[in-house]
Amino acid sequence: MLKSYQLRFPWNLDWNLLRTFMVIVDEGGITAAAHFLGLKQPTISAALMRLEDATGHKLVNRSPKHFSVTPAGKVLYAEASSIFGAVAQLPDLVSGLEDQVTGQISIAAASHVVSPHFDAVLERFNGLYPEVTYVISTMDSPDIIAHLQQNRATFGICLLNGIPDGLDTRVIYREYFGFFCGPSHRLFGCDDIDLSELKDENTVSFQTDELGGPLSDVARLRRRLRMRVVSKGISPNLPEVRRMIMSNIGIGALPVHVALKDVHLGRLWQLPPYKSLPAVDIHMLTNPKRSMNRAELTLLDMLNAEMDNVSIADRTYSV
Repeated sequence: MLKSYQLRFPWNLDWNLLRTFMVIVDEGGITAAAHFLGLKQPTISAALMRLEDATGHKLVNRSPKHFSVTPAGKVLYAEASSIFGAVAQLPDLVSGLEDQVTGQISIAAASHVVSPHFDAVLERFNGLYPEVTYVISTMDSPDIIAHLQQNRATFGICLLNGIPDGLDTRVIYREYFGFFCGPSHRLFGCDDIDLSELKDENTVSFQTDELGGPLSDVARLRRRLRMRVVSKGISPNLPEVRRMIMSNIGIGALPVHVALKDVHLGRLWQLPPYKSLPAVDIHMLTNPKRSMNRAELTLLDMLNAEMDNVSIADRTYSV
């Protein structure tokens, strides 16, 4: 069998073409990629043609009004992302050979991640290793999964609707979702609210709050309460869902322990039901193929130790 460095393709390929192709896909077109890279559109088009010639496959379908990535292009994009994720780690991996724990940790997290246990580990870790730096990005769960599969983050924290291919997962905490309204809503401040009063109410929701999604239990409960099925407002971001609830655009579901502070401040009001609320597991995702620097390995060891030593019951936030 030929060794990887004996193969012609990686030697003949201009690796800059891969970077350009990734930008084309990320930006959604040739023109947008040219603007992003500060190059002329014909230069980007020529780079794409060279890459298609090198791979022997059409990578994108494009016309003046249409742009899409072909199946071959999707495979190439995923592999190129993984390659660039690995290359991006090299400075940290080399510096991590020193005795001191240094390096950068990249965390991809859903916007509603509020966990005292995770925060306590992060604070303890930072106190022990002050030279470590951090990049924490907020995104929706599908993007977090993609980032981990493409080796672009140390670990992710998000909701799941199944075990993603190629990733290791572990429940980092559990939370419960309840329904809330804002100060201008007719039910704000009311006690003894009958469930029938929620019928036909406008709703706002997360993008994953749908049947078949990670928040499908919330969607099913909303349907049982006969709220309006089509949400009046949707966002992947908790602060924006919270904003829409407080602006009386609609009733929305939030993690009860996250909304508690706003309830005490008179910004939100919890609506029934108050018991048997949907329980949602929040997972920590890692890519076993990622080459970790010392900082990444040490933090993950501390997080896993926390989950080993603290039962899931104690990592469950109900209020």
